[in-house]
Amino acid sequence: MAGEELPPLSRSQKIWALGAAILFLIGIGFLGFALNTGILRVFAIGWVALQIFGFVGALKFANGDFAHPLFKGQVLLHFTGLMLLVILVVRAAS
Repeated sequence: MAGEELPPLSRSQKIWALGAAILFLIGIGFLGFALNTGILRVFAIGWVALQIFGFVGALKFANGDFAHPLFKGQVLLHFTGLMLLVILVVRAAS
């Protein structure tokens, strides 16, 4: 197992993994902002926790396949959460 090389990722797997990584980094950034200002602190903590458990659980059931429909669903679910957060901020600013 230690000397065994992993197969290369396909283009689709790389794109979905990049999408998940970007969403996670946005979540961590928003968590830092929320902890600093106190605005939507509970949402930020919960969103990052849901991302961790969601992505890890989806990858476990998908046997590490980033292009699996379950993992894609997790990415799209968190993208929807990001869009709702953006709408909330835009409406609060106007």
